[in-house]
Amino acid sequence: MRCRALVGLLLAGLLTACAAPALSMEPTDRVEVLSWWTSESEHAALTTWIDAYRAAHPDVAVIDAGVAGGSGSNAQVVLAGRLQSGDPPDVWQTFLGSSLRQYAEQHRIADVSAAYRPEDVAALPPAVVDALTADGALRGVATGAHRSNMLWFNTGVLQQAGVAPPGAGYTERQFLADLARLKAAGTAPLCLGGQDRFTSAELLEDVLLARVGSEGWAAIAADRFDWRGPDARAALGVFGTLLDHTQPAAATTTWSRAVATLAEGGCGFFAMNDSAYGELRAVGADLGAGIGGVAYPGTDGDFIAVIDTFVVAAGSPNGRNAIDLLATIQQNPDALLGFSAHKGSVPLRTDLDLSGLSPYQQQAAQVLRSGTLLMSVVHGEVMSPAFQQGFYDAVADFTVHRDPRAFADTLQFAVSRDLAPQR
Repeated sequence: MRCRALVGLLLAGLLTACAAPALSMEPTDRVEVLSWWTSESEHAALTTWIDAYRAAHPDVAVIDAGVAGGSGSNAQVVLAGRLQSGDPPDVWQTFLGSSLRQYAEQHRIADVSAAYRPEDVAALPPAVVDALTADGALRGVATGAHRSNMLWFNTGVLQQAGVAPPGAGYTERQFLADLARLKAAGTAPLCLGGQDRFTSAELLEDVLLARVGSEGWAAIAADRFDWRGPDARAALGVFGTLLDHTQPAAATTTWSRAVATLAEGGCGFFAMNDSAYGELRAVGADLGAGIGGVAYPGTDGDFIAVIDTFVVAAGSPNGRNAIDLLATIQQNPDALLGFSAHKGSVPLRTDLDLSGLSPYQQQAAQVLRSGTLLMSVVHGEVMSPAFQQGFYDAVADFTVHRDPRAFADTLQFAVSRDLAPQR
Protein backbone atom coordinates (compact mmCIF):
# COMPACT_ATOMS: atom_id res chain seq x y z
CA MET A 1 0.00 0.00 0.00
CA ARG A 2 1.35 3.45 -0.89
CA CYS A 3 1.45 6.20 1.69
CA ARG A 4 -0.49 9.34 0.63
CA ALA A 5 -0.17 12.69 2.35
CA LEU A 6 -3.38 14.51 3.19
CA VAL A 7 -4.24 17.22 0.67
CA GLY A 8 -4.57 19.81 3.41
CA LEU A 9 -1.10 19.13 4.70
CA LEU A 10 0.36 19.35 1.22
CA LEU A 11 -1.32 22.69 0.69
CA ALA A 12 0.16 23.84 3.98
CA GLY A 13 3.61 22.91 2.65
CA LEU A 14 4.12 20.02 5.06
CA LEU A 15 5.29 16.48 4.31
CA THR A 16 3.68 13.42 5.83
CA ALA A 17 6.24 10.77 6.65
CA CYS A 18 5.59 7.16 5.74
CA ALA A 19 6.95 4.29 7.74
CA ALA A 20 9.48 2.33 5.73
CA PRO A 21 7.85 -0.77 4.20
CA ALA A 22 9.19 -4.10 5.39
CA LEU A 23 11.60 -6.09 3.28
CA SER A 24 10.26 -9.14 1.57
CA MET A 25 12.23 -12.15 2.78
CA GLU A 26 10.61 -14.58 0.34
CA PRO A 27 13.06 -16.44 -1.93
CA THR A 28 13.52 -14.86 -5.37
CA ASP A 29 15.95 -15.37 -8.22
CA ARG A 30 17.44 -11.88 -8.69
CA VAL A 31 19.00 -8.87 -7.00
CA GLU A 32 19.94 -5.55 -8.65
CA VAL A 33 22.93 -3.44 -7.61
CA LEU A 34 23.42 0.18 -8.68
CA SER A 35 26.91 1.65 -8.33
CA TRP A 36 29.23 4.09 -10.08
CA TRP A 37 32.14 1.66 -10.12
CA THR A 38 32.95 1.36 -13.80
CA SER A 39 36.67 2.14 -14.07
CA GLU A 40 39.02 -0.80 -14.51
CA SER A 41 40.03 -1.12 -10.85
CA GLU A 42 36.57 -0.31 -9.50
CA HIS A 43 34.75 -2.84 -11.65
CA ALA A 44 37.30 -5.52 -10.80
CA ALA A 45 36.69 -4.89 -7.10
CA LEU A 46 32.92 -4.99 -7.52
CA THR A 47 33.18 -8.21 -9.52
CA THR A 48 35.23 -9.84 -6.74
CA TRP A 49 32.44 -9.13 -4.25
CA ILE A 50 29.62 -10.21 -6.57
CA ASP A 51 31.44 -13.38 -7.62
CA ALA A 52 31.79 -14.36 -3.95
CA TYR A 53 28.03 -13.94 -3.55
CA ARG A 54 27.29 -15.88 -6.72
CA ALA A 55 29.44 -18.78 -5.55
CA ALA A 56 27.23 -19.15 -2.48
CA HIS A 57 23.96 -18.34 -4.30
CA PRO A 58 24.27 -19.79 -7.82
CA ASP A 59 20.53 -19.63 -8.47
CA VAL A 60 20.34 -15.84 -8.03
CA ALA A 61 21.01 -13.52 -10.96
CA VAL A 62 22.94 -10.39 -9.93
CA ILE A 63 21.99 -7.44 -12.12
CA ASP A 64 24.91 -4.99 -12.30
CA ALA A 65 23.20 -1.63 -12.91
CA GLY A 66 26.44 0.37 -12.91
CA VAL A 67 26.26 3.92 -14.25
CA ALA A 68 29.41 5.29 -15.86
CA GLY A 69 30.64 8.86 -15.84
CA GLY A 70 30.73 11.79 -13.47
CA SER A 71 32.40 9.73 -10.74
CA GLY A 72 29.06 9.03 -9.13
CA SER A 73 27.11 12.13 -10.14
CA ASN A 74 25.48 10.36 -13.11
CA ALA A 75 24.57 7.39 -10.91
CA GLN A 76 23.01 9.76 -8.38
CA VAL A 77 20.82 11.27 -11.08
CA VAL A 78 19.67 7.83 -12.22
CA LEU A 79 19.04 6.77 -8.62
CA ALA A 80 17.04 9.91 -7.85
CA GLY A 81 14.84 9.29 -10.87
CA ARG A 82 14.22 5.70 -9.90
CA LEU A 83 13.40 6.63 -6.31
CA GLN A 84 10.99 9.28 -7.55
CA SER A 85 9.25 6.80 -9.85
CA GLY A 86 9.00 4.15 -7.13
CA ASP A 87 11.39 1.74 -8.88
CA PRO A 88 14.54 1.71 -6.76
CA PRO A 89 17.31 -0.82 -7.25
CA ASP A 90 17.47 -3.45 -4.50
CA VAL A 91 20.94 -2.28 -3.44
CA TRP A 92 22.73 0.97 -4.16
CA GLN A 93 25.99 2.72 -3.39
CA THR A 94 26.27 5.76 -1.15
CA PHE A 95 28.44 7.01 1.71
CA LEU A 96 27.93 6.54 5.43
CA GLY A 97 27.22 9.33 7.89
CA SER A 98 25.02 12.18 6.71
CA SER A 99 24.32 10.72 3.28
CA LEU A 100 23.07 7.44 4.73
CA ARG A 101 21.06 9.17 7.46
CA GLN A 102 19.23 11.33 4.95
CA TYR A 103 18.00 8.22 3.14
CA ALA A 104 16.92 6.77 6.49
CA GLU A 105 15.03 9.94 7.43
CA GLN A 106 13.20 9.73 4.12
CA HIS A 107 12.35 6.05 4.84
CA ARG A 108 14.14 5.03 1.66
CA ILE A 109 16.39 2.35 3.12
CA ALA A 110 15.90 -0.75 5.23
CA ASP A 111 17.33 -1.96 8.50
CA VAL A 112 20.19 -4.27 7.43
CA SER A 113 21.20 -5.48 10.89
CA ALA A 114 20.53 -9.03 9.67
CA ALA A 115 23.66 -8.74 7.50
CA TYR A 116 25.78 -8.54 10.68
CA ARG A 117 26.79 -11.01 13.34
CA PRO A 118 27.78 -9.68 16.80
CA GLU A 119 31.44 -10.35 16.02
CA ASP A 120 31.15 -8.33 12.80
CA VAL A 121 30.03 -5.24 14.68
CA ALA A 122 32.70 -5.73 17.34
CA ALA A 123 35.40 -5.82 14.64
CA LEU A 124 34.49 -2.38 13.26
CA PRO A 125 35.76 0.95 14.62
CA PRO A 126 33.06 2.48 16.88
CA ALA A 127 33.00 5.68 14.80
CA VAL A 128 32.18 3.63 11.70
CA VAL A 129 29.40 1.72 13.47
CA ASP A 130 27.95 5.05 14.58
CA ALA A 131 28.12 6.44 11.04
CA LEU A 132 26.34 3.33 9.70
CA THR A 133 23.55 3.68 12.23
CA ALA A 134 20.32 5.66 11.92
CA ASP A 135 17.20 5.47 14.07
CA GLY A 136 18.86 2.86 16.24
CA ALA A 137 19.52 0.37 13.44
CA LEU A 138 22.38 -0.47 11.10
CA ARG A 139 21.42 0.86 7.68
CA GLY A 140 24.34 -0.05 5.46
CA VAL A 141 27.45 -2.16 4.97
CA ALA A 142 30.79 -0.51 4.23
CA THR A 143 33.15 -2.11 1.72
CA GLY A 144 36.31 -0.47 3.05
CA ALA A 145 38.01 2.86 3.70
CA HIS A 146 39.94 4.98 1.22
CA ARG A 147 42.40 7.52 2.59
CA SER A 148 41.51 10.78 0.93
CA ASN A 149 44.43 12.97 2.03
CA MET A 150 47.03 11.38 -0.26
CA LEU A 151 49.63 12.92 -2.56
CA TRP A 152 51.00 10.71 -5.34
CA PHE A 153 54.18 11.42 -7.31
CA ASN A 154 56.19 10.15 -10.26
CA THR A 155 59.76 9.66 -9.01
CA GLY A 156 61.36 9.82 -12.45
CA VAL A 157 59.63 13.07 -13.38
CA LEU A 158 60.67 14.67 -10.10
CA GLN A 159 64.29 13.59 -10.42
CA GLN A 160 64.54 14.91 -13.98
CA ALA A 161 63.53 18.32 -12.61
CA GLY A 162 65.97 18.09 -9.71
CA VAL A 163 63.23 17.51 -7.15
CA ALA A 164 63.77 14.98 -4.37
CA PRO A 165 60.87 12.54 -3.92
CA PRO A 166 58.91 13.46 -0.79
CA GLY A 167 59.10 11.39 2.37
CA ALA A 168 57.89 11.54 5.95
CA GLY A 169 57.57 15.08 7.28
CA TYR A 170 57.15 16.61 3.82
CA THR A 171 55.83 20.13 4.33
CA GLU A 172 53.45 22.27 2.35
CA ARG A 173 56.19 24.85 1.86
CA GLN A 174 58.40 22.19 0.29
CA PHE A 175 55.50 21.02 -1.86
CA LEU A 176 54.85 24.51 -3.24
CA ALA A 177 58.56 25.02 -3.91
CA ASP A 178 58.75 21.68 -5.73
CA LEU A 179 55.75 22.60 -7.88
CA ALA A 180 57.54 25.82 -8.87
CA ARG A 181 60.67 23.86 -9.80
CA LEU A 182 58.69 21.49 -11.98
CA LYS A 183 56.98 24.39 -13.71
CA ALA A 184 60.31 26.08 -14.35
CA ALA A 185 61.59 22.82 -15.86
CA GLY A 186 58.71 22.80 -18.33
CA THR A 187 56.89 19.87 -16.71
CA ALA A 188 53.24 19.87 -15.66
CA PRO A 189 53.62 20.07 -11.88
CA LEU A 190 50.25 18.77 -10.68
CA CYS A 191 47.71 16.58 -12.42
CA LEU A 192 44.04 17.22 -11.69
CA GLY A 193 41.01 15.30 -12.92
CA GLY A 194 38.86 18.40 -12.93
CA GLN A 195 36.10 16.93 -15.09
CA ASP A 196 35.15 14.92 -12.01
CA ARG A 197 34.39 17.72 -9.60
CA PHE A 198 35.18 15.75 -6.47
CA THR A 199 38.91 15.88 -7.30
CA SER A 200 39.13 19.66 -6.92
CA ALA A 201 36.98 19.50 -3.80
CA GLU A 202 39.23 16.79 -2.31
CA LEU A 203 42.28 18.93 -3.04
CA LEU A 204 40.80 21.83 -1.07
CA GLU A 205 39.76 19.43 1.70
CA ASP A 206 43.41 18.33 2.01
CA VAL A 207 44.66 21.91 2.13
CA LEU A 208 42.03 22.82 4.69
CA LEU A 209 42.91 19.90 6.98
CA ALA A 210 46.60 20.82 6.82
CA ARG A 211 45.63 24.31 7.96
CA VAL A 212 43.09 23.59 10.73
CA GLY A 213 43.97 20.09 11.98
CA SER A 214 41.59 17.69 13.67
CA GLU A 215 40.29 20.34 16.09
CA GLY A 216 39.34 22.57 13.21
CA TRP A 217 37.73 19.57 11.53
CA ALA A 218 35.55 19.10 14.60
CA ALA A 219 34.53 22.76 14.32
CA ILE A 220 33.54 22.21 10.69
CA ALA A 221 31.47 19.15 11.64
CA ALA A 222 29.73 21.15 14.38
CA ASP A 223 29.07 24.10 12.03
CA ARG A 224 31.29 26.36 14.15
CA PHE A 225 33.94 27.03 11.51
CA ASP A 226 34.33 30.58 10.23
CA TRP A 227 34.37 30.28 6.44
CA ARG A 228 35.26 33.99 6.23
CA GLY A 229 38.07 33.72 8.77
CA PRO A 230 41.84 33.69 8.33
CA ASP A 231 42.17 29.89 8.20
CA ALA A 232 39.66 29.59 5.38
CA ARG A 233 41.24 32.46 3.45
CA ALA A 234 44.74 31.02 3.89
CA ALA A 235 43.59 27.60 2.72
CA LEU A 236 41.90 29.10 -0.33
CA GLY A 237 45.10 31.02 -1.11
CA VAL A 238 47.14 27.79 -1.18
CA PHE A 239 44.37 26.07 -3.14
CA GLY A 240 44.54 28.82 -5.76
CA THR A 241 48.30 28.38 -6.04
CA LEU A 242 47.86 24.64 -6.57
CA LEU A 243 45.28 25.28 -9.28
CA ASP A 244 47.79 27.55 -11.01
CA HIS A 245 50.18 24.59 -11.25
CA THR A 246 47.83 22.04 -12.80
CA GLN A 247 48.13 20.70 -16.35
CA PRO A 248 46.52 22.78 -19.16
CA ALA A 249 43.71 20.26 -19.76
CA ALA A 250 42.86 19.82 -16.07
CA ALA A 251 39.26 21.00 -16.43
CA THR A 252 38.44 18.36 -19.06
CA THR A 253 40.41 15.45 -17.60
CA THR A 254 38.72 12.60 -15.71
CA TRP A 255 40.25 11.31 -12.50
CA SER A 256 41.19 7.98 -14.08
CA ARG A 257 42.85 9.76 -17.01
CA ALA A 258 44.77 11.95 -14.55
CA VAL A 259 46.01 8.79 -12.82
CA ALA A 260 47.21 7.42 -16.16
CA THR A 261 48.90 10.74 -16.98
CA LEU A 262 50.86 10.55 -13.73
CA ALA A 263 51.88 6.97 -14.50
CA GLU A 264 52.95 7.96 -18.02
CA GLY A 265 55.18 10.76 -16.74
CA GLY A 266 52.92 13.59 -17.83
CA CYS A 267 53.07 15.35 -14.47
CA GLY A 268 54.99 15.27 -11.21
CA PHE A 269 52.25 15.09 -8.57
CA PHE A 270 48.62 14.08 -8.21
CA ALA A 271 46.47 14.56 -5.08
CA MET A 272 43.49 12.23 -4.67
CA ASN A 273 42.08 9.54 -2.41
CA ASP A 274 43.71 6.16 -2.78
CA SER A 275 41.20 4.92 -5.31
CA ALA A 276 44.09 6.26 -7.39
CA TYR A 277 46.27 3.49 -5.96
CA GLY A 278 43.91 0.80 -7.21
CA GLU A 279 43.80 2.44 -10.63
CA LEU A 280 47.59 2.75 -10.75
CA ARG A 281 47.84 -0.98 -10.16
CA ALA A 282 45.22 -1.64 -12.83
CA VAL A 283 47.18 0.31 -15.47
CA GLY A 284 50.44 -1.46 -14.56
CA ALA A 285 52.23 1.48 -12.96
CA ASP A 286 55.60 0.82 -11.34
CA LEU A 287 54.46 1.29 -7.75
CA GLY A 288 57.23 1.79 -5.24
CA ALA A 289 60.20 2.57 -7.48
CA GLY A 290 58.34 4.61 -10.09
CA ILE A 291 55.21 5.92 -8.37
CA GLY A 292 55.10 6.76 -4.69
CA GLY A 293 52.66 8.28 -2.27
CA VAL A 294 52.71 10.25 0.98
CA ALA A 295 50.06 11.90 3.10
CA TYR A 296 49.22 15.39 1.91
CA PRO A 297 51.75 17.70 3.61
CA GLY A 298 50.75 18.51 7.17
CA THR A 299 48.29 15.61 7.55
CA ASP A 300 50.61 12.68 8.34
CA GLY A 301 48.66 11.28 11.29
CA ASP A 302 45.22 11.94 9.86
CA PHE A 303 43.02 9.64 7.81
CA ILE A 304 40.18 11.37 5.96
CA ALA A 305 38.06 8.32 5.29
CA VAL A 306 36.07 7.87 2.11
CA ILE A 307 33.91 4.90 3.02
CA ASP A 308 31.78 3.47 0.24
CA THR A 309 28.61 1.97 1.67
CA PHE A 310 25.82 -0.13 0.22
CA VAL A 311 22.22 0.12 1.38
CA VAL A 312 19.04 -1.84 0.69
CA ALA A 313 15.85 -0.27 -0.61
CA ALA A 314 13.02 -0.23 1.89
CA GLY A 315 10.38 -2.74 0.84
CA SER A 316 12.65 -4.43 -1.70
CA PRO A 317 10.89 -7.48 -3.17
CA ASN A 318 14.32 -9.14 -3.30
CA GLY A 319 15.15 -8.27 0.29
CA ARG A 320 16.48 -11.66 1.25
CA ASN A 321 19.00 -11.64 -1.61
CA ALA A 322 19.94 -8.02 -0.88
CA ILE A 323 20.70 -8.81 2.77
CA ASP A 324 22.72 -11.88 1.77
CA LEU A 325 24.68 -9.78 -0.74
CA LEU A 326 25.60 -7.26 1.95
CA ALA A 327 26.44 -10.05 4.37
CA THR A 328 28.95 -11.40 1.85
CA ILE A 329 31.08 -8.27 1.93
CA GLN A 330 30.72 -7.94 5.70
CA GLN A 331 31.28 -11.53 6.77
CA ASN A 332 33.53 -13.06 4.08
CA PRO A 333 37.22 -12.28 4.76
CA ASP A 334 38.34 -13.50 1.33
CA ALA A 335 35.77 -11.24 -0.38
CA LEU A 336 36.84 -8.25 1.72
CA LEU A 337 40.54 -8.75 1.11
CA GLY A 338 40.07 -9.51 -2.59
CA PHE A 339 37.92 -6.43 -2.96
CA SER A 340 40.51 -4.20 -1.29
CA ALA A 341 43.33 -5.69 -3.35
CA HIS A 342 41.66 -4.35 -6.50
CA LYS A 343 40.17 -1.16 -5.07
CA GLY A 344 43.21 0.11 -3.17
CA SER A 345 41.13 0.56 -0.02
CA VAL A 346 41.64 -0.80 3.48
CA PRO A 347 39.22 -3.25 5.12
CA LEU A 348 37.51 -1.69 8.13
CA ARG A 349 37.45 -4.91 10.12
CA THR A 350 40.27 -4.92 12.68
CA ASP A 351 40.42 -8.73 12.93
CA LEU A 352 41.70 -9.47 9.43
CA ASP A 353 45.21 -10.54 8.43
CA LEU A 354 46.34 -7.85 6.01
CA SER A 355 49.70 -9.41 5.17
CA GLY A 356 48.46 -10.32 1.69
CA LEU A 357 47.73 -6.70 0.83
CA SER A 358 50.34 -4.31 -0.55
CA PRO A 359 52.85 -2.48 1.68
CA TYR A 360 51.02 0.76 0.95
CA GLN A 361 47.69 -0.67 2.10
CA GLN A 362 49.24 -2.13 5.24
CA GLN A 363 50.68 1.30 6.04
CA ALA A 364 47.33 2.98 5.38
CA ALA A 365 45.64 0.43 7.65
CA GLN A 366 48.06 1.31 10.43
CA VAL A 367 47.15 5.00 10.15
CA LEU A 368 43.45 4.13 10.05
CA ARG A 369 43.73 2.10 13.24
CA SER A 370 46.16 4.24 15.23
CA GLY A 371 45.84 7.74 13.76
CA THR A 372 43.00 10.26 13.72
CA LEU A 373 39.98 9.04 11.76
CA LEU A 374 38.06 11.90 10.11
CA MET A 375 34.96 11.80 7.95
CA SER A 376 34.87 13.59 4.60
CA VAL A 377 33.06 16.83 3.81
CA VAL A 378 33.49 16.23 0.09
CA HIS A 379 31.83 12.82 0.18
CA GLY A 380 28.84 13.81 2.31
CA GLU A 381 29.90 11.93 5.45
CA VAL A 382 30.39 14.69 8.00
CA MET A 383 28.00 17.29 6.56
CA SER A 384 24.54 17.02 5.09
CA PRO A 385 24.31 16.15 1.39
CA ALA A 386 22.79 19.57 0.78
CA PHE A 387 25.74 21.35 2.40
CA GLN A 388 28.04 19.03 0.49
CA GLN A 389 26.50 20.31 -2.74
CA GLY A 390 27.05 23.87 -1.54
CA PHE A 391 30.72 23.04 -0.96
CA TYR A 392 31.03 21.62 -4.48
CA ASP A 393 29.41 24.75 -5.91
CA ALA A 394 31.70 27.01 -3.89
CA VAL A 395 34.80 25.12 -5.06
CA ALA A 396 33.66 25.24 -8.69
CA ASP A 397 33.09 28.98 -8.46
CA PHE A 398 36.46 29.55 -6.81
CA THR A 399 38.34 27.65 -9.51
CA VAL A 400 37.06 30.25 -11.99
CA HIS A 401 36.92 33.49 -10.01
CA ARG A 402 39.41 32.94 -7.15
CA ASP A 403 37.23 35.04 -4.83
CA PRO A 404 37.26 33.96 -1.14
CA ARG A 405 34.26 36.18 -0.39
CA ALA A 406 32.19 34.50 -3.11
CA PHE A 407 33.24 31.11 -1.73
CA ALA A 408 31.92 32.03 1.72
CA ASP A 409 28.80 33.62 0.21
CA THR A 410 27.94 30.37 -1.57
CA LEU A 411 28.17 28.41 1.67
CA GLN A 412 26.23 31.06 3.58
CA PHE A 413 23.52 30.93 0.94
CA ALA A 414 23.30 27.16 1.44
CA VAL A 415 22.91 27.64 5.19
CA SER A 416 20.30 30.38 4.74
CA ARG A 417 18.17 27.93 2.73
CA ASP A 418 18.24 25.39 5.55
CA LEU A 419 20.97 23.39 3.91
CA ALA A 420 23.19 23.51 6.98
CA PRO A 421 24.95 20.42 8.37
CA GLN A 422 22.59 18.04 10.14
CA ARG A 423 23.47 17.15 13.73
